Amino acid sequence: MAVLKVIRGNTTGQLLELHGERTVLGRHPNCQIVLDNASVSRHHAQILESHGNYFIEDLRSRNGTQINGDTISGRVELNDGDEVKLCDYTFEFLLRPTKVASPVRGSVGVTHVGNRRIRETVDVDEVLGGQFLRSPLVDVGSPSGSSILGTLEARSSTGIRLNAQPEVKLRAILEIGNAVGRMLKLDDLLPVMLNALLKVFPAADTAFVLLRDPATERLEIRSAVGRTDETKAPTISQTIVRQAMEGGTAILSADARQDQRFESSESVAALQIRSVMCAPLINQVGESLGVVQISTRNLDQQFTKDDLELLASVITQGALAIENATLHESLLKQREVERDLEFAMQVQLGFLPSKPPEVSGYQFADYYEAANRVGGDYFDYVRLPSGEIAIAIGDVAGKGVSAALLMARLHAAARFHLLSQATVAGALSSLNYDMGTSGLGYRFVTLAMIVLDPVRHTIRLVNAGHLPPLLRHADGSVDYIGQAESGMPLGIATDQQFQEIEYPLRENDTLLLYTDGVTEAMNEKMQIFGRQRLMDFLRTAPTNAQNIVSSLVEEVESYCGSSTQRDDLCVVVFGRRPAGEQGLPDVKHKASRITTH
Repeated sequence: MAVLKVIRGNTTGQLLELHGERTVLGRHPNCQIVLDNASVSRHHAQILESHGNYFIEDLRSRNGTQINGDTISGRVELNDGDEVKLCDYTFEFLLRPTKVASPVRGSVGVTHVGNRRIRETVDVDEVLGGQFLRSPLVDVGSPSGSSILGTLEARSSTGIRLNAQPEVKLRAILEIGNAVGRMLKLDDLLPVMLNALLKVFPAADTAFVLLRDPATERLEIRSAVGRTDETKAPTISQTIVRQAMEGGTAILSADARQDQRFESSESVAALQIRSVMCAPLINQVGESLGVVQISTRNLDQQFTKDDLELLASVITQGALAIENATLHESLLKQREVERDLEFAMQVQLGFLPSKPPEVSGYQFADYYEAANRVGGDYFDYVRLPSGEIAIAIGDVAGKGVSAALLMARLHAAARFHLLSQATVAGALSSLNYDMGTSGLGYRFVTLAMIVLDPVRHTIRLVNAGHLPPLLRHADGSVDYIGQAESGMPLGIATDQQFQEIEYPLRENDTLLLYTDGVTEAMNEKMQIFGRQRLMDFLRTAPTNAQNIVSSLVEEVESYCGSSTQRDDLCVVVFGRRPAGEQGLPDVKHKASRITTH
């Protein structure tokens, strides 16, 4: 097997095997021979093997590749003993490694770090036998300042990966630090962080990040990088990951298959995990966000305690970056939700009446407020071809967007059935059948509908399980109307037939329709407003419809105090005024007011 012998560099005399059909030399960590020098291109040159012959090709590098002093262009065949130069690094190509045998038992290569002399010995018999040095060497630099990224030659499926120089580690750590400051997307941040870790630990085969999904509490692979196709399906041991996360401590195993801590783990043996480091990602409140794991199957380059300490230091920055990126993504999603809710709110407001009807001798007023941005309470005024006016108020089961969608459906369906049926009872019966057979699941709607005849001064009431309206008579007495005749809510029994009741309206009679956001409003002591308090209020309330609505809303808010209300609130008031009296003008129509408590 052919080799490159280091002639100039920090490990003079080191032999680098040329594995497989293609060996790439360059600065990038995924190269088979990694050269740590700014003058070297990321993918500088490649050596190709074909039927025992070797060729070298420059990969459009910035500073070129030289063979025996001549700069090459294109593909050039390598001959035994050729000198290969890439910037500050010089190699001798040896087609037959036996030719490197030294006349002495051990050949010595001397390198320097400051004033230190580091001596590394290669056994010539091992070289002649095709076996190469497998013990860790000290990471050093040459007196000239040029360096090869590492000092250890090892066998692996991807060729030679060497221990990282300190300056390379520092550069990789700075890359992670820069990523913390400038990257706010996890999909961008994580690959940068993992690739930087591969520079710090070039012995590693794979590195991956597992993050906990807040919704499912399950761990998911969010990013993985490596030097082989294994990256697509990295080796993961649940035993190792679980111990790291539950214990909140980084785990180092020189050989996981022989580690007593993982003896019971079938995955460790099955996945052939050897030397591994697994560090938990801890957020600022001490919770485990996930883990970063780095592993190698090559026991010639086992991770050390120093490696683990370095990984733990780097991951502290990584955890902060991941937490910031996660918070940023959550904020962006929240903003999208806020925009959607704003739009939904405007759409829902479009369903509500823009203003009360104007009817001679009558006053109308209303108020609508959702507990959230959108709600399930509903009210409407519908002018019928007969000249009558239908007043509807309802409450959709549930809250929020789902209830608002059903409310929109109710708005359209109620109008259709009112205009297509001869009676208000027939309208609710057909509406009930429609809601019950439309595939809405177990959703139901309470609805009270009143049709006012302003000529005969009568109302016809049909109630589908809604809170009974309150009628205040001219003498100040207050009664619930239609309680006994009320049917079940819409959507429960599709064959239900509703009963219609007619009441006369005399001068100064006033009707109050409301939802449970009024009667079930709760104060700090968890006591509800209640129906009796509502009746007492109406007895002494002003005569003007708008003043009644305003006073009632103030009464409820005063009762609740600082307590947050959970239900939507809707109120509709209309009443008959004495002949010739139109009452006070409406101060402001409140239907368009939708706020969040």
